Amino acid sequence: MKLSGQNIIIIVLVTISIPVGIYAKLYNGPLKLWVNNSFSGIIYELFWCLAIFLFYKKPFKIAISVFIITCLLEIMQLWHLELLEKIRSYFIGRALLGNSFVWTDFVYYFIGCFIAYLIMKWILKKPMNH
Repeated sequence: MKLSGQNIIIIVLVTISIPVGIYAKLYNGPLKLWVNNSFSGIIYELFWCLAIFLFYKKPFKIAISVFIITCLLEIMQLWHLELLEKIRSYFIGRALLGNSFVWTDFVYYFIGCFIAYLIMKWILKKPMNH
């Protein structure tokens, strides 16, 4: 199977976003709390938008859907059901579901989805050699 130039770009960006997102969650320098909790939210949105974009080339629908779903996940952080708490007790669970509701996260989710939307539109407009 031959990958298109668009898909190669998307795979590279998704692949880069994984270590950047993990590093943001584990970062321990200046502005630690902002990088761990807010900046990482931008990367989280970028990852999901671009990962979906690999299979479904509808930037606006992807950005809106990811924004809505991650906002719902943020609201779910208000619930402390035993199963959710068990999942959140692991790094990957905290990274995917979060562990505390912060209303300002919605702003960073919007920023991440908007940036992802612009990137997806750019990729679609970019002429690709096959």
